Amino acid sequence: MEQIVFAAGCFWCTEAVFQRIEGVEEVLPGYTGGTIKNPAYREVCMGVTGHAEVVQVTYNSAVISIEDLLEIYFATHDPTTLNRQANDVGTQYRSAIFYTTEKQRLAATKMIALLEENAIFDAPIVTEVKPLVVFYKAEIEHKDYYNNNKSQPYCQFIIDPKVKKIKKYYSDKLK
Repeated sequence: MEQIVFAAGCFWCTEAVFQRIEGVEEVLPGYTGGTIKNPAYREVCMGVTGHAEVVQVTYNSAVISIEDLLEIYFATHDPTTLNRQANDVGTQYRSAIFYTTEKQRLAATKMIALLEENAIFDAPIVTEVKPLVVFYKAEIEHKDYYNNNKSQPYCQFIIDPKVKKIKKYYSDKLK
């Protein structure tokens, strides 16, 4: 098993996407990238900790490759908006990859270069690629948020389209 941490805006969205991918064993919402130890959701949302909302993805690399995970990551958020995803604004919603192995770092930088070279996005990619220093698990109410709250407007308007997108374009990678 390997782990990588993705920041792609709200962690509820990113968790919902990666939970559905074959080979992903666990997805935990949390925080990283800042300076405050053991941050709380309220502090992170206020943008005072330097942390991003992230998901820690534990995956079986014999089933799903890091390249496939990165492709799904880039396909399900906007990596060109600095500190923003849709209406979520602030450094806590930045696009970032926190790697745990050199292979992941190389794959991430290679993927970004490939996307840039092929002008996949209309603007430059601003995704940070950094080593994971520490991961703090989010409060329990954030775990499985989408699965437990599908009728909430945020889930219907923001997360549902991402889930539908992976079902359409990555059906061969779903559980």
